[in-house]
Amino acid sequence: MERGHAAAYRQRVEGTKDVDIVAIADVSPERRALAHSHFPGARLYPDHKSLLASERDTLDFCDIAAPPNDHAAITHAALDAGLHVLCEKPLATSVQQARAMLRHAEAAHRVIYPGHNYKHAPVVKTVRAIIDAGRIGPVHLVTLQTFRNTHAKGVSAWRPDWRRDRRTAGGGIAMDHGSHTFYLAFEWLRSYPTAVSARMESLGSHDTEDEFMCSLTFPTGLASAHLSWNAGVRKVLYTIHGTKGAVRVEDDAIEIATKVRKPDGDTGWAFDRRAIASDWMDSSHVNWFGSLFGGFRAAIAAGDFVGHEAREAFLCVQLIATAYASARDNGRTMPLGGLDALNDDDVSQRRARNLSGATAPRTDFLRR
Repeated sequence: MERGHAAAYRQRVEGTKDVDIVAIADVSPERRALAHSHFPGARLYPDHKSLLASERDTLDFCDIAAPPNDHAAITHAALDAGLHVLCEKPLATSVQQARAMLRHAEAAHRVIYPGHNYKHAPVVKTVRAIIDAGRIGPVHLVTLQTFRNTHAKGVSAWRPDWRRDRRTAGGGIAMDHGSHTFYLAFEWLRSYPTAVSARMESLGSHDTEDEFMCSLTFPTGLASAHLSWNAGVRKVLYTIHGTKGAVRVEDDAIEIATKVRKPDGDTGWAFDRRAIASDWMDSSHVNWFGSLFGGFRAAIAAGDFVGHEAREAFLCVQLIATAYASARDNGRTMPLGGLDALNDDDVSQRRARNLSGATAPRTDFLRR
């Protein structure tokens, strides 16, 4: 996260001066040395346990940028130390872990907030404004394609290919990019999915998938997604279809098509094409982090311990886990429990209720 989180914090330390980096933990000696060069005043530790043991009384929050399989353990330790938590996506690698993290945050009266940075891209903010203004009408169909020519490489000082190791990453491209895909679909379709059918493939020798395809059923419409680490170019392609028109996003380019009545009475389309600088080719997404961090600070100020963002992070984990189960079962359509699953420790009972016709998701999942 040297070019992402760390770079964004340096900007704030030197610019707005609303954050101070006090301590940094990294298992790699080389990375600790680099961290010292960027934050010479910060104290350095070889792991999160030693950092929290020494610094718990000097910190306000913890930013977790470790691999996914460590998210839950570090989050619980940080919450036990009385810290707010900003956690990279995916929030966890299992539904059970994600549920426990949210319950712990509420019990500790500390904010848990996910690194859902794609919604802070300028072009995505533009899509949000178009939908909010009603220009394309209610959305009923969304397609989301994320193409990468390889997995994001880790640092040379510590396991560059950790994203291809299931024990460390929890999965492949669906675990790595699925959250981004799904929370955008949630926003654009203005609801949460009720079912998923998925397929996945691995074209290499790794134990994680590098091709992932799924179809999602929403109360308001449908979404389909294709994620690949085998593409010939790095690119995102999104289409959002409403009753009065559509939006197409291709990296920084956006096209808004709206229906118009032609002189002969037939339907035509008016096209508005723009370029919204969003730097999709910069994998660090450092310019989006300031907006995300602002949301985290606002949640802390409001005491919104397990807010909208955290609940959607849980839903993303649930969706990834269920999609994996569908793919293992030859793409069988499987129901999703939604926020109701936050109340249910027995997944089989939750699925049975969904199959028989579930009621609206409860929102009292944190009540004792």
